[in-house]
Amino acid sequence: MSDVRTDSRTAPETQSRGNPQGDFIWYELMTPDPDGAKAFYDTVVGWNIGEPMPGPMDYRMIGRVDGGNAGGVLRLTDDMATHGAKPIWLGYIHVRDVEAAVSAIEKAGGQVYMAASDIPGVGRIAMVTDPQGAPFYLMNPTPPADKPDAKSDVFAANELGRCAWNELATSDPKAALDFYTRQFGWTAGDAMPMGDMGDYQFIHQDGQMIGAIMSRAAENPVRWRFYFRVADVDEAKAAAERGGGTIVHGPQEVPGGDRVLIGRDPQGAEFALVGK
Repeated sequence: MSDVRTDSRTAPETQSRGNPQGDFIWYELMTPDPDGAKAFYDTVVGWNIGEPMPGPMDYRMIGRVDGGNAGGVLRLTDDMATHGAKPIWLGYIHVRDVEAAVSAIEKAGGQVYMAASDIPGVGRIAMVTDPQGAPFYLMNPTPPADKPDAKSDVFAANELGRCAWNELATSDPKAALDFYTRQFGWTAGDAMPMGDMGDYQFIHQDGQMIGAIMSRAAENPVRWRFYFRVADVDEAKAAAERGGGTIVHGPQEVPGGDRVLIGRDPQGAEFALVGK
């Protein structure tokens, strides 16, 4: 993934210094077939993935029904695949100083996939992993000139079309919890026992529950999983299967009355949905 670059993106929702450090401020699908991803997710989630934006990379905004953006889609090129990039959803975590964050993450045992670089008009980013290998972006965004305190709204627990839950499946949940709390100021909430899988550890950011950390199944990679909210999980499941996706788990009811499912889109990226 070391050569993944996204110089053509310009996302209003990420151009914000108004978010506290440690917030998830953007979500990005890396896929070899953006047109196929559009056909799939527009139907399953109710998005409107746009046309490629001007610039050297094929980058597209994920439009929500309320007029905002849910994230972006980056086409994976053959060169990116050669360097190890695969279809995946990635999150962006807000930091004030990208270089300082990269240095601290390296000292803590993480790796750098993409060194810090500027995207004119958008901000400074880097791609890193935690010590267990889960990749994510760091970003210090550039706010719009007329909205210096604008905030990203791509994460909202109860809003349709947005990410409603951030879940880390990892090989060492205790070490991961220590890493993220130290690096980004997150705090541990309650923990829900899951038998042989250990605890489902809830995590909070800036006073809000944003997700959880759990043990991964032995056959699965370490990775972040992002649940996007839909109106009806059963309808979304049917649409996903009609569109060539594969459901690997669920729908399953979770505490609070929601139902969740996990699947793979036709291009191979894991996706997750939550709804009623």
